[in-house]
Amino acid sequence: MSALGFLYPPSPSILHWLSAGQLANRLQRTLRLWVLLHRLYGVQPHWSTSLPQPFSYPDIRERLFADSHRRSDSLSAQELTATCADPTCLCHKTLQTWLHEVSPRLTASEWLTEMAQLTGLATTELEQHLEQCPFATVHRSLRDDLKLLSQQGWLEPLPQGRYRCVSTAKLPLPPPPAASLTAHSALFASLSAAQTWEMLRVLEALAFVQPNLQLVVQALWEQLTAIDAHRLREEPSQRIFIHLDYILSEAMQEKVDDFQEQIEQLWGTPDGGVIQFKTWLAREERQVPVTVYPVCLHYARRAKYLSAYGLDPEGNLAWHNYRLDRVASKKLKVLAWGDPGVPQGLKELRHAGELPSPEAVKAKLDEAWGFNFYLPRQLLLLRFPAKFAHWYVDNTVRHPTFCPIAYSRLPDLVRQEITDPLEQQETLKLIDRRSASDAYYAVWIRAGDINVMMRLRDWRPNGEVIAPLSLRQDIAKEVTQELAHYSD
Repeated sequence: MSALGFLYPPSPSILHWLSAGQLANRLQRTLRLWVLLHRLYGVQPHWSTSLPQPFSYPDIRERLFADSHRRSDSLSAQELTATCADPTCLCHKTLQTWLHEVSPRLTASEWLTEMAQLTGLATTELEQHLEQCPFATVHRSLRDDLKLLSQQGWLEPLPQGRYRCVSTAKLPLPPPPAASLTAHSALFASLSAAQTWEMLRVLEALAFVQPNLQLVVQALWEQLTAIDAHRLREEPSQRIFIHLDYILSEAMQEKVDDFQEQIEQLWGTPDGGVIQFKTWLAREERQVPVTVYPVCLHYARRAKYLSAYGLDPEGNLAWHNYRLDRVASKKLKVLAWGDPGVPQGLKELRHAGELPSPEAVKAKLDEAWGFNFYLPRQLLLLRFPAKFAHWYVDNTVRHPTFCPIAYSRLPDLVRQEITDPLEQQETLKLIDRRSASDAYYAVWIRAGDINVMMRLRDWRPNGEVIAPLSLRQDIAKEVTQELAHYSD
């Protein structure tokens, strides 16, 4: 890129670069990133010269959308596009239209062929992507797009959701075109033997999370030995170790990996599908059947989980996280979309093009602290002795909404966010009895999430829950039970 700015077409190679290697999962989002960069630094006069510096998302929003496109953060993507009467608004423009307008010399067949090679997606699935509208999304997604651009170096992040454009001379550069083995030779030649060994060890350590990484490690070994076997002949002492807790036996891990492979194979098909299985409810000690649309996998709390939407253990059409080692079925049963066993609600979402996405899960996780992102949100207020907070809490990252709050601001926050009069009054009394010299934190959490509870247990006895009162009472009961173990 020259000092002129961002002048690249939305070719598959450029989109692959902007997606950080995640193009198969982020195609629509990556096109949005390209459009934003094209407007910020490319097309003349570009926005970097007309935006206020610093700027925030509303400044971008006013330039992106037509006047008829509603500005509310509470509206869904369907509501925003359905109520936007301007056919020229970006929310109605398909990916294919973008490609034709900005890169007419790039034919659809060439784009599809190169995109299929880079992503591994089938041509039919890519054709479906071409008919989708990248900007038919909620405002939160676009706010997150700005965050991602700042993380990639395209914008300078500032407090309170503000950004500043960078000079065109400092814009990131795409990688040069590679010629397979020659490019790999240059890459690995730039690493020392010790660095190469560390890279392989890290991949080996993470291979249990993503079993396909084992194939990557093997391929790297083959390339490395073909390039410079002598350099790797003597293995140096390992100095860096990665310790990841994984609580499953080898046999159970193999079973979980089989489930994961089934799910990933389903995601690799053009039309996807629905899965059916029995899951074990530990608290109730019983098995229940579920029929769900698999959305994404997580490694969390020492196990692997599937986030899925469909008929949950209670028989409701809802989100639920399933621990793969608690799947009681020998195999997952895959249902085609035409199968009568597929819930009607899922069929309607598919027909409307609104099936749940990993991006929706990520947005929910960002809204509140807690892995069970579908639970209600609650405001958590915490108190710590100042010395303890200095060493163990301050300057740590727990969640995007986790932040210190001045003692003087607590009453206003309680009155604003706690609507129940009795709970509000009791919480204010608690605050009044506490010291202003202590450290206080506020964060949004998912009500009843075990991940949050485990962190609060780790902070005992120094962390005190001020609100919500229900959680405070649960902890008090737990502490009383624990004390009974040491009373004799």
